[in-house]
Amino acid sequence: MQEFLQQLVNGIVWGSAYALIALGYTMVYGILRLINFAHGDVYMAGAYVAFFTAGALGGLAMGSPAGALVVMLIAMDGSGLLGYGIERIVYRPLRAAPRLTLLIAAIGVSLFLEYSAQLAFGSEPRLFPQLVPARTVVSACGVVISNQQAIIVAVSLALGLGLQFIIHHTSMGRAMRAVSFDREAASLMGVNVDRVISFTFVLGSALAGAAAVLVPMNNPQILPFMGVQPGLKAFVAAVLGGIGNVWGAIAGGLLMGIAEIMVVGYLASSYRDGIVFAILIVVLIVKPTGLFGSPVTDRA
Repeated sequence: MQEFLQQLVNGIVWGSAYALIALGYTMVYGILRLINFAHGDVYMAGAYVAFFTAGALGGLAMGSPAGALVVMLIAMDGSGLLGYGIERIVYRPLRAAPRLTLLIAAIGVSLFLEYSAQLAFGSEPRLFPQLVPARTVVSACGVVISNQQAIIVAVSLALGLGLQFIIHHTSMGRAMRAVSFDREAASLMGVNVDRVISFTFVLGSALAGAAAVLVPMNNPQILPFMGVQPGLKAFVAAVLGGIGNVWGAIAGGLLMGIAEIMVVGYLASSYRDGIVFAILIVVLIVKPTGLFGSPVTDRA
């Protein structure tokens, strides 16, 4: 039982990071009906922004909550700016194109970012600095929780609640919901659709940037292709929860993280990637709209 509880805690921590990345997928899909396959590489870019920012700040970023917060905010800004650039330069000119064209463009952007990062930073892994030194904050009934794990879950929860506040209690959030429901009608009612879509990309990319700082607390290795697997798994998490549904993305991320860690703990680590796609196949067969999703009328 103790081992199960420990694995459950580890799964929640890992799933919290998946949830942050999955939110970017689900937000963009909810607005544009587009699967932004470059999103995992925005996460990778955020990790490099954080890495070089921490290096520039030096001791100011190490062991200080304020320093770690500054690194995270700069990484979120960098990822958000990259997300805006992708939307503005690549997706906006193709918005009226067939969806297959957009999908191919998304894959192309993903490959461009990966190999550009490899060219710029090299293919060798880099060790991410320890912004917050690890220490145990809870040790009870055989379950150990570190401060790093607590930070990952707490920050993920805070950002998820902040996103919900923006969507449901701000004018931009109302505009986002209007564009998601009917883009043309929202435009006729005076909503600046281009601005809403750009904001959605920036917000989703910023959340990926936050995940790029949180994940290296548990896995401090970064490299140009680090966004491929987390990006795919976060996409599966978004589909599992019901893509287009914010709470669904959070629930899907947590379930995905728990399932992956349980497989590693009780079966074998070689199955951790296979379980992700097994879950995707089952969900698509049993409930294609996901756990919290609902059928959507295509207005494109």
